[in-house]
Amino acid sequence: MTTPDYATYIAGLPRVLVGAAALLRDTEGRVLLVEPNYRDGWALPGGTVESDDGETPRQGAHRETLEEIGLDLEIGRLLAVDWVPATTRPPIVSYLYDGGVLSEDQFKAIRLQEEELLSWRLVAREEFPEYLPGSLGGRVLASLDVLASGAGTVELENGRPVA
Repeated sequence: MTTPDYATYIAGLPRVLVGAAALLRDTEGRVLLVEPNYRDGWALPGGTVESDDGETPRQGAHRETLEEIGLDLEIGRLLAVDWVPATTRPPIVSYLYDGGVLSEDQFKAIRLQEEELLSWRLVAREEFPEYLPGSLGGRVLASLDVLASGAGTVELENGRPVA
């Protein structure tokens, strides 16, 4: 029996995508959402972690926030990790970090990445079902609950807390 080389072994392993985003809020607790031009719906500032280049999820959240809205922010603690399965793509492991409460001047300084984004807006918790259906809405709600309670990072599956 021949033992496969390490590269062949690695090439045969399952694949998973990794995403990272920052949860940014105003003083009223509303969440900053961005409107992508490449798909329907709203999102948080964030995107795919460039792991092939050695980027970590935290670095990805920082880079994506800077690229998408033009703010060079310190990324805070990890609020949620979400396993999001699908049938049309590999599963995604999504990291959501605390991006903090932005000042009025920071909101005025937002500059959208025009290649990817159409607009941004602040959305209150009660409006999430309209703007953030599915796993992303659950991830944001769970993360806001973590911030309010002071609890540790929450583990999610498809936007729902794991029992």
